[in-house]
Amino acid sequence: MVTTSAPGILRALPAGHRERLMTAAREVSVAQGTRLFEEGGRADRFWIVRTGSVDLDLHVPGRRAAVIETLRHNELVGWSWLFSPHVWHLGAEATTPVRAYEFDAPAVRAMCEEDPALGSAVARWVGDVLAHRLCCARTRLLDLYAPYGAGTHV
Repeated sequence: MVTTSAPGILRALPAGHRERLMTAAREVSVAQGTRLFEEGGRADRFWIVRTGSVDLDLHVPGRRAAVIETLRHNELVGWSWLFSPHVWHLGAEATTPVRAYEFDAPAVRAMCEEDPALGSAVARWVGDVLAHRLCCARTRLLDLYAPYGAGTHV
C-alpha cells in the first residue's frame, strides 16, 4: 500500500515511456539498515521500490537525522540524479529488506536527451515527486522543531 500521494511510475508515465525507462533498470535487493545514499554524495542512481520501505532523512547538525518520509511500493527513491550538480539533497536508508529496480542515472539522462517526449514525461514525474517531497520536508521539520502552536493562524 502506498502511503503518500506522490505519483508512482505506473500513473506518471505512459506505457511506452515506462517500457523504455525499464530497459535501464536492474533488480536489486537491499538489506535492512543499508544506507542507499548520503546527503552530498554523487547521485548516479535511483530506485523504484518493489517491496519494503526506505526512509528519507535530513541531516540536522547536533541532532539525529530527521526522517522526512517513508517510501514504499512503486515509489521513486532519489530525484537529485536528474538535476545538476547531481548531488543527493537527502539521505536514504532501507528500514526493512527492500527489493527495487535500480536505474543508471547517466543512461536515463541520455535516453531523455535522445527522446524529448520521454525526457518531458520523466521531468514531469520527477518534478511532481520533488514538489511532494518538499511539502513533506517542510511539514515534518515544522512538526519537529517549530514551537507548539506556531503553525496556527489567528
